[in-house]
Amino acid sequence: MDKLTILATIALDLTAALDARSRYARLLESLRRAIPYDAAALMHLEGEALIIKAAVGLDREAMLQRFLPADHPRLAIIAKADGPMVFPSDSSLPDPFDGMLAIAGPSPASAPRAGQAAATRIHACIGCPLHASGRLIGMLTADAIDPRAFAGLDLTFIGAIAALAGAEMHTTDLLQALELNAEKMGLIARDLLHEVRRDKGGQMLGESPAMVHLRREIELVAASDFSVLITGETGVGKELAALAIHASSTRHEQPLLSVNCANLLESLAESELFGHVRGAFTGAGEERTGKFELADGATLFLDEIGELPLAVQPKLLRVLQSGEMEKLGGGRARKVDVRLLAATNRDLEGEVAAGRFRADLFHRLNVYPLRIPPLRERRQDLPLLADHFCKTIARRLGTGPIRLLPAAMGELLTYSWPGNIRELENLLIRAALRAAAAVPRGEAVFIQAGILDNSALPLAARLAPPETAEVVPASLPLLKDAVEACKRRSLQQALAAHGGNQAAAARALGLHRGNFHKLARRLGLL
Repeated sequence: MDKLTILATIALDLTAALDARSRYARLLESLRRAIPYDAAALMHLEGEALIIKAAVGLDREAMLQRFLPADHPRLAIIAKADGPMVFPSDSSLPDPFDGMLAIAGPSPASAPRAGQAAATRIHACIGCPLHASGRLIGMLTADAIDPRAFAGLDLTFIGAIAALAGAEMHTTDLLQALELNAEKMGLIARDLLHEVRRDKGGQMLGESPAMVHLRREIELVAASDFSVLITGETGVGKELAALAIHASSTRHEQPLLSVNCANLLESLAESELFGHVRGAFTGAGEERTGKFELADGATLFLDEIGELPLAVQPKLLRVLQSGEMEKLGGGRARKVDVRLLAATNRDLEGEVAAGRFRADLFHRLNVYPLRIPPLRERRQDLPLLADHFCKTIARRLGTGPIRLLPAAMGELLTYSWPGNIRELENLLIRAALRAAAAVPRGEAVFIQAGILDNSALPLAARLAPPETAEVVPASLPLLKDAVEACKRRSLQQALAAHGGNQAAAARALGLHRGNFHKLARRLGLL
């Protein structure tokens, strides 16, 4: 076989869709066509030792050993060489594989031991250092009993084979490192997901009929791959419902990626979801992978889907209909397998009627609607929820047990909870902080009714000024300053009423979200 054919065969073997061990073994078999060896080994440098990754003609003892170049003169010479090294047959340097050649078949009982030793003693040796990025990563060695076996070898040709072997070993190292890193990141992602579930309760708490029904619905839809539209007021726990669906789904071992559509700038929303190619727009210096591509095989949660810019909605519809997406600026569609969960506190049917949301996209999302009941519809769950939050807060603050006195619980049961569970948690955090300030660290903290009064009053009552006689100031402020102060108060009240959610606060004031953000920043609220 000619040299070019041998090189082509080795290259094809190394790029075959086989595991690394099989590719290495095929390389050594192909090498025999160029070098008439009795034994050959492909060794990988791990730290200061050489480990045999594949070998032909060596016994089991050799396969289990670690070869330190410092202990083996020939290996030390090969390590420092720039190319293939052929050792003279009469070299006095010991060969690291002397006595380790595998003998085909058992030796005759009558054969003298000296003859057997001579049959396994190496007389011809060639070695090639394997480099990657100027660094030694391994060696390729071949040995023969016949001292003339390697006479007349084309060392340039052997060097080309060694270069192929070095490139393959380096690529295998990189792939194994990536696989290990991917496995590590997967474990980290699962741990983080468990931590998120723990911090957010880990489950949908409540024993009210509304919550029992909700858990049944989640269990039913989780086993499918249907899109789910989660609806409900601000603070009811829509994200927690998405976590519960994912945790019970067939994709639970894969990550749950999340995107808050209210935080997407209209100009970058398409890139965030679908990615972009280099040069797709001004500033796109590098290619970017979008959330749909990252979530291939996993689950994607689009929170506040009602805030998704109208211009991006057709692309989302295409993914839901065909499972195909295309990067911004790219000309090639690719298939993705993504389970989509979406959530909104908007009336999407009303948004469709108003022309702010596509009807076809709404119906694609609304395959299985899931409504999360507000807290006022499940008041009997309040003691359970309050106890859960008190335990979580105590762990975070490092206090003793936090307890609600009966009068305080009575206040919770009579309040309307416009901010739902999020408002309950925030209220208890504030109350616990106040109560814990007067208690030695580590002792039980008791929340009394009086501490809740200021926090639990409806928003309008909390913000209303006290009833006092009208006082006419000695001097009136400038109209400009008065207008600015009024704007600041309005934005502060809207943010407080919606738990800091800018998009919801902007809607309440009849402002575009971008204008709201600019005004709040100018007034020093952000």
